Amino acid sequence: MSEVASSDGGLSLNRILAVLTKEFIQLTRDRLTYGMILVMPIVQLLLFGYAINNDPRDLPTAVLVQDHGPMARSTLAAISNSGYFKIVHEATSPEELDRAIARGDVQFALTIPADFTRRVVRGDEAQILVEADASDPAATGGAISALANLPRTALSRDLVGAVSRTEHDPFEVVIHRRYNPEAITAYNIVPGLLGVILSMTLVMMTSLGVTREYERGTMESLLATPARPIEVMIGKLAPYVVVGLIQTVVILVLARALFAVPMGEGGGQAWGALALGVVLFIVGSLSLGFLISTAARTQLQAMQMSFFYIMPSILLSGFMFPFRGMPDWAQVLGSVIPVTHFLRVVRGSLLKGLGVQDLWASLLALAVFVVVIASAAMSRYRRTLD
Repeated sequence: MSEVASSDGGLSLNRILAVLTKEFIQLTRDRLTYGMILVMPIVQLLLFGYAINNDPRDLPTAVLVQDHGPMARSTLAAISNSGYFKIVHEATSPEELDRAIARGDVQFALTIPADFTRRVVRGDEAQILVEADASDPAATGGAISALANLPRTALSRDLVGAVSRTEHDPFEVVIHRRYNPEAITAYNIVPGLLGVILSMTLVMMTSLGVTREYERGTMESLLATPARPIEVMIGKLAPYVVVGLIQTVVILVLARALFAVPMGEGGGQAWGALALGVVLFIVGSLSLGFLISTAARTQLQAMQMSFFYIMPSILLSGFMFPFRGMPDWAQVLGSVIPVTHFLRVVRGSLLKGLGVQDLWASLLALAVFVVVIASAAMSRYRRTLD
């Protein structure tokens, strides 16, 4: 009866079970693809659940204290107890304080002037200066809002007598938002897009392009030539270097024309640091794509492995979410990702006008990434097909 039903176009349980068995067997053979399908949701859950935070706390803060009286100490204690500020450095001069915030070593710079206590006691419009690295408005918004209550609470135990009964705040917090005073989100996002777009296109294009040759069988002809691994790698990656440079120019031109992103404030030094960072990042991204192609044997695998690199690059680099808002373990992971250092170079050179001498740490990290990934790609490149 079942054979008759099958010949008439009905469903056959035997054929369904045969196809089902074949798929389970295929699962055991393509462990990489299905392993990533299972791992990806877990990684996303952990990153979004634990690492992402839009209200960062304990932001590194440098202070320049020129008044060592009790009211200055109480003000510092109140700032630390707010939970938003973590004093990590005490500067000895305004120039040192300026370098710390310009290089991105700290998020905030606090100055308490020498006449702070005297002005508070006299009710003579005392002030403290808080400078914020506002290149990423999301990273500083909550902390700046917390400063609004500081003058009314910081000296509640220090003020006595007639001074405590005044209707005015004992001092004023002057906030200076540096590098992005109008808190324009595009100034932070658009330069960051350069790193994300280069990662998505170059890593994926290279990995898919090389893997496509394996699938089509044209890699056999290439492997039969006397070309050495380094020669093959340079020959295949050179055209994509040009593609990456063209993308960079297009993005920068549109960023200036459409979003008025500030550029060129640091002159030739800033442009030199940006150019060096772009070249290192492009070569590193292409080398990573080549490395992925040596591990993947299908374009689907190459795309999945590329996405597995791109997703943490977007979430942990500081592109979408404040880098300092993540827990320490997530910041350690983010520091390993080259996009993190590239974003610091791009934003530092464009928004702050920094040169190589200020961005050397991030440029060195990109150089190490290029050497390590290129060496790994060449070592895995096989002269013969399995």
